[in-house]
Amino acid sequence: MKPTPMPPQPGQESVWDYPRPAVLEDTDKHLRVIFNDVVIADTKQGKRVLETSHPPTYYFPPEDIKLEYLIPTARKTFCEWKGWCGYYNINLGERQVTHGAWRFFEPSSNFIPIKEYYGFYASLMDACYVNDELVTPQPGDYYGGWITKDIVGPFKGEPGTRWW
Repeated sequence: MKPTPMPPQPGQESVWDYPRPAVLEDTDKHLRVIFNDVVIADTKQGKRVLETSHPPTYYFPPEDIKLEYLIPTARKTFCEWKGWCGYYNINLGERQVTHGAWRFFEPSSNFIPIKEYYGFYASLMDACYVNDELVTPQPGDYYGGWITKDIVGPFKGEPGTRWW
């Protein structure tokens, strides 16, 4: 059963207006990721993926990430839109998080521009920001979307939303 979309107010986007299949676009918004009180990613040259029912997922170019804290793992997954993805643990000081970041190492043709870019699970970080707004992580433990006040849902990821 498809949910009832919330109507967007001026300056807002509805995830129900995003396309399916997913699309990729550039963003000049200021994106930051903080882990163990350190800014590990900071860019104004990010990309975002938009897909029906999902808040945007943001991707950072490698030159704007402290890659020394990202440790590749053996975990691989496949996305029907984006292709093959590998995961990274994040180790910084005394803290470690398992599979806190990912990268599409073998993207589909429409997502080749994010081949070297990394995404971060906001739910596993201390804080993630779009411009100066603290994001709310997309619900659930699978999706990596970042919710801000300019995005309205409802959002996929809550219990009972798997087949939206």
